[in-house]
Amino acid sequence: VVLSPFFLLVALSIYLTDRGPVFYKQTRLTEGGKEFQICKFRTMIQNAEAKTGARLAAENDDRILPVGHFLRRTRLDELPQLFNIFKGEMSIVGPRPERPELAAEIPEFCYRLKMKAGLTGYAQVYGKYNTTSYDKLKLDLTYIRNYSLLLDLKLILMTPKIMMLKESTEGVADNGTMV
Repeated sequence: VVLSPFFLLVALSIYLTDRGPVFYKQTRLTEGGKEFQICKFRTMIQNAEAKTGARLAAENDDRILPVGHFLRRTRLDELPQLFNIFKGEMSIVGPRPERPELAAEIPEFCYRLKMKAGLTGYAQVYGKYNTTSYDKLKLDLTYIRNYSLLLDLKLILMTPKIMMLKESTEGVADNGTMV
């Protein structure tokens, strides 16, 4: 209820940019390998991966909408994941919710599925958008190994600061290397 005026403003900005859907849904994994549809504000053009397939956003990616740059930089595109939390698919703090394709690429991936995926977490606070998948996995496993209520509170308190740091949301270079 408190965020509804903000949600409306962001939704209107996205819609007026290209008249497409406001939300973006994508299959992700959570505890026990269960698949769910993560909900985010759409920051890219419609069908952005239709021609290229799944790939990280590049530093100057022409698929990103003008309002999408702001939403990604501030990580406000993640706010609709609150719906996933209310539905019980995610928790506030936990390992990053990743795509099922990643599970096949990294054998150790299954260990991060011992906990429910989170809106924020160790990898989100200590990693960056362009941190490698394997390094994000190591950060998530560090969280799982050291889990405590105190750690969760620390991560929650650190999240707003991280949301405002530009370097935490940098994309990859156009050639696929990290920026």
